[in-house]
Amino acid sequence: MPLFHKKSTKANIQTPPPAYENNNMSAVNNHQQHQQKSVRYQEQHHLPHHPISPPPAYSNCQSVVEAAIPRPQLIFHCQLAQGSPTGLITGFASVKELYQKIAECYDFPVDEILFCTLNTHKVDMAKLLGGQIGLDDFIFAHKKGRPKEIEIIKSENALGLTITDNGAGYAFIKRIKEGSIIDKIPHIQVGDHIEKLDGVNVVGKRHYEVARMLKDIPVGATFTLRLVEPLRSGFSGIAPRIGGPKSGKKGYGSGKETLRFKANGNAAIENEFDDVTQEGIDAINVLLDSFMGINDTELATQIWELGANKTNSMDFAEAVDASDLEAFGFTDDFIIELWGAITDARQGRLK
Repeated sequence: MPLFHKKSTKANIQTPPPAYENNNMSAVNNHQQHQQKSVRYQEQHHLPHHPISPPPAYSNCQSVVEAAIPRPQLIFHCQLAQGSPTGLITGFASVKELYQKIAECYDFPVDEILFCTLNTHKVDMAKLLGGQIGLDDFIFAHKKGRPKEIEIIKSENALGLTITDNGAGYAFIKRIKEGSIIDKIPHIQVGDHIEKLDGVNVVGKRHYEVARMLKDIPVGATFTLRLVEPLRSGFSGIAPRIGGPKSGKKGYGSGKETLRFKANGNAAIENEFDDVTQEGIDAINVLLDSFMGINDTELATQIWELGANKTNSMDFAEAVDASDLEAFGFTDDFIIELWGAITDARQGRLK
């Protein structure tokens, strides 16, 4: 009975992993050199030729390959807000990648997605997908609807808009202050995407850049906003799957753990925020709304984390200046206001 059986097909040949390749080649070279020396010695001394057996194959290569177990992937359920079958979304590490996966799932261009809400198909700005998704959250994607252009006279310094973005290059209206200039224009609604300002395309700009452009318009000037509203029709008779998740905590999903998108492009599973952290982040977001006309939970979270281990406003200000938030050019007074929100939350004065 032969010691080695010939492989029947190429498919059965086991290729060793790269880690063993160099060792295998070294063993083969050593064997060849030894074989040549042995042949020369046998020929010189007129001895019968006895070939030297080759070194054994790495029998553990296959077991190493089999032992490599892939990491489990998180799977999220998704529907289009205007109605669709339920899709399964996985394999993303940022909001942009999430939008791309949704677009691939439903076979339409990714730039058709305005924003996503969690656990509701309605245009509900309290349920916006931000920097985190609860592991039990159900994602609803809102597509582009009707475009519209409105001419506005800036009769006051403040327009009354709070602007946020979808994390993928679209700024849109999150809140309209009652009695403000914008509130008096019925065609402008919460959820509208700001596409152009006086003919200048602002797609790809962050929400604070758009807010700054609006703020820089002088009082008395007339300007034109091109808006795109979210598609609103089609879901009236459709509901999420039975027994689906329900939102338990405003803006942060229902799961005890969340998938958080990091600025470096990685995503990590973290525990949900405790009450003190949540109150502090909410208070910071209120200040961002009041002083800058923007709303950004992830920015508020970053500010909170910069103040986490600080004991005074000077160290906090230095931490902000040393971070990428330095580009915002926060004034000293605003830094003091932010520090006040952080310390109030720590001391329980925000309850």
